[in-house]
Amino acid sequence: MSSAITKSTQPFDQEIVDIVDYVLNFTIESPVAYETAWNCFLDTIGCGLEALEYPACTKLLGPLVPGITFNNGVRVPGTNYELDPVQGAFNIGTAIRWLDFNDTWLAAEWGHPSDNLGAILATADWLSRTGAKKFTVKDVLTAMIKAHEIQGCIALENSFNKVGLDHVVLVKVASTAVVSQMMGLTREETLNAVSLAWVDGQSLRTYRHFPNAGSRKSWAAGDATSRAVRLALIAKAGEMGYPSVLTAKTWGFYDVSFKGQPFKFQRSYGSYVMENVLFKISFPAEFHSQTAVEAAITLQKAMAKAGKSSDDIAKVTIRTHEACIRIIDKKGPLNNPADRDHCIQYMVAVPLIFGRLTARDYEEDVAVDPRIDALREKIICVEDKGYTADYHDPEKRSIANALTIEFTDGSVLGEEAVEYPIGHARRRNEGIPLLIEKFRINLARIFDTPAQDAICAVALDYSTLINTPVDEFMSLLVKK
Repeated sequence: MSSAITKSTQPFDQEIVDIVDYVLNFTIESPVAYETAWNCFLDTIGCGLEALEYPACTKLLGPLVPGITFNNGVRVPGTNYELDPVQGAFNIGTAIRWLDFNDTWLAAEWGHPSDNLGAILATADWLSRTGAKKFTVKDVLTAMIKAHEIQGCIALENSFNKVGLDHVVLVKVASTAVVSQMMGLTREETLNAVSLAWVDGQSLRTYRHFPNAGSRKSWAAGDATSRAVRLALIAKAGEMGYPSVLTAKTWGFYDVSFKGQPFKFQRSYGSYVMENVLFKISFPAEFHSQTAVEAAITLQKAMAKAGKSSDDIAKVTIRTHEACIRIIDKKGPLNNPADRDHCIQYMVAVPLIFGRLTARDYEEDVAVDPRIDALREKIICVEDKGYTADYHDPEKRSIANALTIEFTDGSVLGEEAVEYPIGHARRRNEGIPLLIEKFRINLARIFDTPAQDAICAVALDYSTLINTPVDEFMSLLVKK
């Protein structure tokens, strides 16, 4: 093969052009988007800190080869690692996602747009430390808004899960686009990079489902963000792109992976997704179950007042939406935490028994309690067509669940219905104070009081934070 690469003369697919032109040219002007991005930034970092309490996560962190240190390397919050930007993105992205506690976007496809922060933060920190380009935290927030928008707008009308693909495909594409801009790639180089991300597009979601549900779902997004940084670097080095990667007959993404169907779009790229993103504030649970867990907590308190326990339950009915049934309505053995936090029966049984649902409740020492599996068998899901319609309605975007408990004595408790979870845009005023409290709790897991105070002095003051250099803020998050 010739050492010279011949540039293709064919035009890039319009879907790729739209992504690249949005990233390079669109100015974010929405104050709501920036305020929400600030909240998202804090919450996402906090989720990563909590994950550091779990050896299953920390065993994957650090340099790819033990002992390797990168000069002026990326810092990983809550650790003292200094890593190259590719491995830094993997570390940050993996910690963020590990406990399934960061933000969520639900539509035809679902996902967790803050997963992209792994690539964004690693790139900004690395470039700032090496002097290649200086970034403030506001630059990071801008990149977050755009990554959220790319991932979320594609997800609105296009179901990757229905063709067996995982949503981390969209993390890889969105992260590649925004970090290419951050690295200063030209428009042509950015087009090449995004096309390379689509070439990588086929990511099977088998690790999220029986019989293969497992812990890869906790590091898949970290892997996607690290790959995004790598692809941007490859494109920056002058590697060619693949203009018709989506539309090429027989061998393009649409024909190979999407049943020949082109993407559909509900809206052009702006700042809609960040403004309406969903936060997981109270429960580390797959988002389709959030309102069910909230209802279960309420009903458990009512049961206690009535002198009843889970032993008195004969049947629990969950009136829900179609996506919930398709993804987390699960019977049979649950083999690990990754299996349990994607089973609505488990996520409802635990609060009905204990009055809580925490990340620890997915671990083996809790799961062995025989009451949980006994109650799981009594919980059924039924679809409410109205709930399904409201789930897809862009003006509502509800994630409704309603629980009714029937007891062995014939009495009934409920129905307890929750249409919008605490992390929904419609409940921002109620949810944000709890989100800040969650951030403080997560800081306290890792840092002593003086370090917590120093971090909060910057992080909780918006005007201070957005003007803080990224490398300085990341240094505050180093575990001494």
